[in-house]
Amino acid sequence: MKRWVKLLYASATISLAAVAPAMADDVTLTYASAPSSSAYYKMGKQIAEALKAGSNGEISMVVNESEDYVDNVMQATEGAPNHMFSSHPVLVHLAQEGKAMFAGKGNGAFEEIRALFPIPSLTMQFVMEQEAAVLEFDQLKGKKILLDNGTFAAREAAKYIKLFGLEGDVSIVDADLSEAETKLKNGDIDGFAIAGSWPTPEVSDIAMKTTVNLVTMTDDQVEKTKRARIVIPKGTYGGQDDDIVTTSLPVVVYTTKAMDDETAYLVTKTFWEQMTQLRKEAGWWKGVDDTLMTNISGRLHPGSIKFYKEVGFPIAEDQQ
Repeated sequence: MKRWVKLLYASATISLAAVAPAMADDVTLTYASAPSSSAYYKMGKQIAEALKAGSNGEISMVVNESEDYVDNVMQATEGAPNHMFSSHPVLVHLAQEGKAMFAGKGNGAFEEIRALFPIPSLTMQFVMEQEAAVLEFDQLKGKKILLDNGTFAAREAAKYIKLFGLEGDVSIVDADLSEAETKLKNGDIDGFAIAGSWPTPEVSDIAMKTTVNLVTMTDDQVEKTKRARIVIPKGTYGGQDDDIVTTSLPVVVYTTKAMDDETAYLVTKTFWEQMTQLRKEAGWWKGVDDTLMTNISGRLHPGSIKFYKEVGFPIAEDQQ
């Protein structure tokens, strides 16, 4: 058992006693999440419940629907002390550098953004209707793949197909992802690309009804994509007998320096102490552990750093 896991189990037995005297007043947090139809909005609700349960009601969090992660980052300029939000680390960097969608919107408050903890990553998955011990990208030649035009998954999949020299060898079927199961059954497609936290419900459902497998990537291919490497463990989906290496876009919960160190420490500590319960509620939390800490580019909140050092999480110099 990893050292941090042992420490979390030990600390969980005294967490309520530790939290109670440290907090003179109840803490109310606000959290900018995602559209209410998104899985990430549901995750926000689960985090809120976990913080409340783990603090014996001392911590409460109001989860607000948001337009997107760009909007979440923009809200950070308002400087609310107990405000949290989710976003991709790359967007925070773009805001701090005043680039892309943040061009002309420079604000010194972006420099005050600090990370608290990672949540399930947006993971790329190429799902193919065939059984194979190892299914690699070169085996996609001659296949028909559904891409839901306009989505992140479609853009990434098209990029990878070109990047790995398969352009012209793979037939793209532009259709809504909701049609994937029917088209697989009818033989209209051989597979589809989807992005989401794993296990992704749509993939789990299809895997229960038909034989599918996921495409795995080499480390060299992952490096070429310039995305974060992630492993979907064997057994995640029915019939998946091997670990699948793929790419992901990390998602992190942030706050700003306006949050005091004590609150950031307690929120981070309570979140991790409730991880066992979170995993019982939803499978996507199984992918959240200390290995995701390396995907947090940028600085962590000092209160969170205190907790991570206590339990031995890997903290890079540029995260401090």
